[in-house]
Amino acid sequence: MWQMINGRPSAPREEHENSSQDATGRRPATGRRNGLNRQQQWRRRFLTRWALGLLVAAAALISSACVPSNEASTNGSAAARQESLLERISERGVLRVGMSTFVPWAMRDAEDNLIGFEIDVATRLANDMGVEVEFVPTQWSGIIPALLTGRFDMIIGGMGIRPERNLSVNFSIPYDYSGMGIVAHRGLAEGFAALEDFDDPGVVITARIGTTAAEAAERFMPRAEKRFFDDESRAVQELLNGRAHALVASAPLPAFQAIENTDTLFLPVEGTFTREPIGFALPKGDIDILNFVNSWITVVEAEGWLAERKQYWFETRDWAVRLE
Repeated sequence: MWQMINGRPSAPREEHENSSQDATGRRPATGRRNGLNRQQQWRRRFLTRWALGLLVAAAALISSACVPSNEASTNGSAAARQESLLERISERGVLRVGMSTFVPWAMRDAEDNLIGFEIDVATRLANDMGVEVEFVPTQWSGIIPALLTGRFDMIIGGMGIRPERNLSVNFSIPYDYSGMGIVAHRGLAEGFAALEDFDDPGVVITARIGTTAAEAAERFMPRAEKRFFDDESRAVQELLNGRAHALVASAPLPAFQAIENTDTLFLPVEGTFTREPIGFALPKGDIDILNFVNSWITVVEAEGWLAERKQYWFETRDWAVRLE
């Protein structure tokens, strides 16, 4: 309806305009914000907080899975200790030693018993551990693979410490030092007086395969023909039969052969022409057994026991009667 305002007719205001103001002239709250009513706003806040809670819980689960608990860590440490080679040897009551025959490191006496410097060393080590010793004779060319497959616990066999071997096994500190010597056939090598005389394509050099003696022959006499054997006695026989000019082997074998076969053999070079440390070879990854044998070597060396045993086996022939 038309109303009279200041004496003039005026059109009526729309009802929605009247309803948009309260008695104070302000617009009442409508319950909407950004196009959402109260219920929708509450629902959005609830869903947001619920999603954040899920993310926090997931992060906590991932963290707990990645970081072991104290109990799990303790159990893991206990399991690792149970796998110690030192403990297994103690529980078994037997130290299994891989070795091969090298005079006078290890050899058979007249009664087929093992004797030699390495036999004494391994026997003393087992006694000090409070266990028995079991020797496992093995071809030298396959002795490291045999250790890695668990046929025995360690190698005590005059093994030279070499970087390429150390890639597969751990070595103890040296308990001895050795070197290569050369013994020659009088008829075939007459007039030879230096290593250079043997470095010739017409010369045949023999040694035991897989040893540092074979490596020395290749390094110092690269042009000579090589004949390597698994058994050292076969290499010696090759020389005695006149089918090789010289034999390269760890001292004191060349000197012993020259003494025993004076009419056939001689030493073209006195002493040794290399020097190499000798150590126990052990499986990788076991610090306990490595620490034990290193400590043992330190003790028996300080006692003078190692020097006494080496003097007997390498500087005398008193033991030779046991081979007859």
